[in-house]
Amino acid sequence: MFFIVQASDYGQHRKLLDRMFRLRKQVFHDELQWDVPVIGDIERDAYDDLSPAYLLWTDEAKRTLYGSLRLMPTTGPTLLNDVFRKTYPRNLDLCHPTIWEGTRMCIDAEEIALSMPEIEPQQAMCMLLLALGECALDHGIQTLISNYEPHMKRIYNRAGAPLTEVGKADGFGKRPVCCGLFEVNTKTINGMREKTGMSGLHVKDGAKRPIGMGDAAWMSSASAAHRATWAGAA
Repeated sequence: MFFIVQASDYGQHRKLLDRMFRLRKQVFHDELQWDVPVIGDIERDAYDDLSPAYLLWTDEAKRTLYGSLRLMPTTGPTLLNDVFRKTYPRNLDLCHPTIWEGTRMCIDAEEIALSMPEIEPQQAMCMLLLALGECALDHGIQTLISNYEPHMKRIYNRAGAPLTEVGKADGFGKRPVCCGLFEVNTKTINGMREKTGMSGLHVKDGAKRPIGMGDAAWMSSASAAHRATWAGAA
C-alpha cells in the first residue's frame, strides 16, 4: 500500500521512517555515490527537518518498506531552488502553493523481490510514480517537479507520466541533472493508469490493492537471488 506520512504522523510511523532513512543511505550514498549527508547508517539532510510529507510504499501491515519519496511545497526551501537552481531557466517561476517538489525517490528491489517477485524494478518505479500522481491529485497538488538523472526519463515514459523537461545542467556528479515537471489532473492520472494497467494505489485510509495486480503480487513468496535498489529524483 502507498500512503502519506505527514509531520503529525511521524511518531506513529517512526520505525518505517527510520527504515526509509537507512534505505536512502544504501541507495544514494552507497550505490549511487552521491554527495549526501550521512550519519551512521542513515541519510538525512536539512530538508528532513522542515516537516516534509513522505510517500511510503509498504506491505498492508505497514511493517515492510518497499519504497519512498519526499514531498515539499515550493513556497519554502527546496533542493530545486537551493541546490539545482541552474537546471531551469531564470525566467521560469516554479514557486507556487500548488507546485510541489518530489525528491529522494527510491525502492528496495530486494524487499520487493522477496514479497512480490512478479514485479520487476522498473515496474516498481512506475508504480511509485503512479501512486505519487494519485496522491497529488487527492491533495490538490497541480504540478509535480523534480530533478533527476537522464535515465529516469525512460521510467517516466513507461509510467505514462507526461513529463516536460524544462532544463538540465552539469556539475553535480557523473551525469547531468535534469529538471522536469508534469501537470496533475484527472486526464493525466487516468492516462498513467491506462498505460500501467493499475489504479487505486494511493490510499488515504485502510488498505487497498491496486486494480490490475493479482493477489500473488501482494503476498510473501520466493526469495531474491541478489540485492538491487533503484532510485530516481534528487
